[in-house]
Amino acid sequence: MTGIADFPINAKWPAQHPERLQLYSLATPNGVKVSIMLEEIGLPYEAHLVDFETGDQMTPEFLSLNPNNKIPAIIDPDGPGGRPLPLFESGAILLYLAEKTGQLLPRDAAARYETIQWLMFQMGGIGPMFGQVGFFHKFAGKAYEDKRPRDRYIAESARLLAVLEQRLAGRDWIMGNDYSIADIAIFPWVRNLVEYYGAGELVGFARFANVRRVLAAFVARPAVARGLKIPARPE
Repeated sequence: MTGIADFPINAKWPAQHPERLQLYSLATPNGVKVSIMLEEIGLPYEAHLVDFETGDQMTPEFLSLNPNNKIPAIIDPDGPGGRPLPLFESGAILLYLAEKTGQLLPRDAAARYETIQWLMFQMGGIGPMFGQVGFFHKFAGKAYEDKRPRDRYIAESARLLAVLEQRLAGRDWIMGNDYSIADIAIFPWVRNLVEYYGAGELVGFARFANVRRVLAAFVARPAVARGLKIPARPE
C-alpha cells in the first residue's frame, strides 16, 4: 500500500489530512494512552472516533486494520522506510511513537528496558485487573450474587497499587525525574479505576499517597488534559 487512501479503513473514516498520522480510537484508558502520547510529542495527527455504541469496532473496515477489534489503532503514512505503517495494541504504539520521535523513552539501554518493564506491568497487570474491577463493580458483573470474583480482582488491584506506591516513593514519575511512556500507560488506568469505576474506596486508594500525588501531577499536564478528550464525541 502506498498511502492512507489505499487502506480499507479509509472508506469508513476518510482522512482529511492523509499526510498526518491517523488515529482510530475512543476515549477509554487504552485509547487515551495514544492521544496523550501524540499531544505530548507534538506529532501532527488526525483522530477518528470508533464508537462502540454503534459497533464500529466490528465493521469490516476497522477489522481490516485490527483483527482483534480493539482500540486504539493507527496508520502512520511516514513509517519505517517512508512506507505507511498500520499498527494496533496501545503498548506497541507507544513504543513506536517514542522511538520514531526520540521522546519519552530513555536512550540509555538499561533505562530503556526498565521503562519497557513498567509498560509491560501496566499491560499485563494494571489494565486487565482494573478492567475486571470495573466489570464487577460498575457494569454487568455488579449484579452477580457471588462476590468472590469481584473480591479477587479488588485484592489484586490493591496489590498492584501497593507495588506502584513503593516504586513512586521518592520519585516524581515511574522512572524518577523523567516522565515517560510508562506514566502515559499507567495513570489513565489509575484515574479510570477511581473516577469512572468509582472503586477508590474498594481498593483503599486513600492509603496510596505516592500514587495519588503522581496521578494529580499527571492529570495537571496540559497534554494529558487535551488527550483525555480525544477523540471527541459529536455534540
